[in-house]
Amino acid sequence: MPEGHSIHRQARDQTPMLRRKLVAVSSPQGRFIDGAALLDGRRCMAVEACGKHLFYRFAGGDALHIHLGLYGKFLCAPRPAAEPRGLVRVRLESPTHTVDCNGPNQCEVLTGEEVDRLIARIGPDVLRDDADPERAWARITKSRAPIGQLVMDQSVMAGIGNIYRTEILWRQRIHPLTPGRALERDAFDRFWADSVALLKVGVNLRAIVTVDGAIEGTAGRGPGRYGARTNIFKKATCPRCGGPILQFPIAARKTFCCEACQPAVDPVALKGVAAAGEDG
Repeated sequence: MPEGHSIHRQARDQTPMLRRKLVAVSSPQGRFIDGAALLDGRRCMAVEACGKHLFYRFAGGDALHIHLGLYGKFLCAPRPAAEPRGLVRVRLESPTHTVDCNGPNQCEVLTGEEVDRLIARIGPDVLRDDADPERAWARITKSRAPIGQLVMDQSVMAGIGNIYRTEILWRQRIHPLTPGRALERDAFDRFWADSVALLKVGVNLRAIVTVDGAIEGTAGRGPGRYGARTNIFKKATCPRCGGPILQFPIAARKTFCCEACQPAVDPVALKGVAAAGEDG
């Protein structure tokens, strides 16, 4: 599933293609005909990202809401438009560009009020200027669920996926099984600040890069998909101490941890936290 940086990059890239332009909206696949008809021919006022959600706000107050899920993807190109490739759920055509969305998990028309309610349910997005870290901290400090689960809960913090979760916890020396209510405030503040910095890098480079000193030329290269741009994700040894990287599931997603660099707050108290993952 795309992490938050890639959705913000889509919003950045698509804004000059669509913003303040009259947009033809269609559904080549045929599964979004009614929704497309509601928006067709209207002016797109903004393309807005919040966490893993993308909103196209149209004149009159309605919005197209897209969540890519695991398999969704965008294809953007200058006009004239080529024939749709694959199962295009929705096609947006401005006078200058075509934006196709294939296979999204969610594709729906919402009123402005429905968009606002949805955004209010999403946790603070580290890439948005209006993000309030206090909202995330309030949820985390009251929970006994592991921090490795909480930071991927999109109602707690928006935009963090499995790779960023693993990498930022390692960078900040936080064990992923640390209960939220056991996390120190300074550790949370460091996690938040590092999240903001790294996701901004991800937006700019169009890739997840968490290795200090990595440059754009390393993105996507090196051994394996994550090669030179991550520290411990899908790695066998820790680049900081040389120790082994452990792998275990948290809320059905595999995470990675160096227990030498990410010491447990209370090893006895952590027993069974990964399996339980319950709020309290």
